[in-house]
Amino acid sequence: MSAVKPVNQKAWWLILPVIVCVAFSAILPLMTVVNYSVQDIISPDRRVFVGTEWFAKVMRDDDLHAALGRQIVFSLAVLAVQVPLGIALALSMPAKGWKASAVLVVVALSLLIPWNVVGTIWQIFARADIGLLGAALQKLGFDYSYTGNATHAWVTVLVMDIWHWTPLVALLCYAGLRSIPDAYYQAARIDGASKFAVFRYIQLPKLRGVLMIAVLLRFMDSFMIYTEPFVLTGGGPGNATTFLSQYLTQKAVGQFDLGPAAAFSLIYFLIILLLCFILYNWMQRVGTNDAEGEAR
Repeated sequence: MSAVKPVNQKAWWLILPVIVCVAFSAILPLMTVVNYSVQDIISPDRRVFVGTEWFAKVMRDDDLHAALGRQIVFSLAVLAVQVPLGIALALSMPAKGWKASAVLVVVALSLLIPWNVVGTIWQIFARADIGLLGAALQKLGFDYSYTGNATHAWVTVLVMDIWHWTPLVALLCYAGLRSIPDAYYQAARIDGASKFAVFRYIQLPKLRGVLMIAVLLRFMDSFMIYTEPFVLTGGGPGNATTFLSQYLTQKAVGQFDLGPAAAFSLIYFLIILLLCFILYNWMQRVGTNDAEGEAR
């Protein structure tokens, strides 16, 4: 009988710094939020345990329900526009040469701009008096005002997010396209396949994994959007662009309701986890069904 080789456990020491950093940056703050969510903090030295009272209060909040509805509609609109647009942009980008490098740099420029600067840029860009977009729409006869019209404000925030983050989807799709072996394209040319057939049966199936990452990243980012609409519209007019993150900030900072804000933070966290889980499993199921259909 051959002796069983002992397992080398020294590798755990290599990831110990990561575990410590995660503990301080994620786990400890999360435990603090959990602690606040079950207490009524009357003063720094006086706290009363209230159990699930704050959770029940938050779940009955009509403003929360409205913010959640706006958030879901916004995130779905972001995915519906950015994913097809990112794929189209990636397909139109050159594959080789100096042009490919130049286009990659240009496409990635918006990703390098800080979030608060993006909000400031669009705040100026959409002004009717000095902004190029606002002034152009006014001259064309549109009574555009992102500060006075709820629909205009919502659409402006959506277009701003599309401009800022569609390049991320495009770059991910571009990397996926470049990883497809040339043998697939050569076989398609021999069979006389059209461009649409190449996209439908070669490129799109090979992009499935990349698209799953892109969809999950953009869904999570859009569901946590805060800085850009806060700088651009401040959540207004009214509550038209007050998303969940801004609602949470108003609770915690504006009203200083630490208990309800902590309870809502945990609910917010669970909502994101649940929706990402549902979205991931749905995409996995769609991909499995397509693969089985192709196999038949």
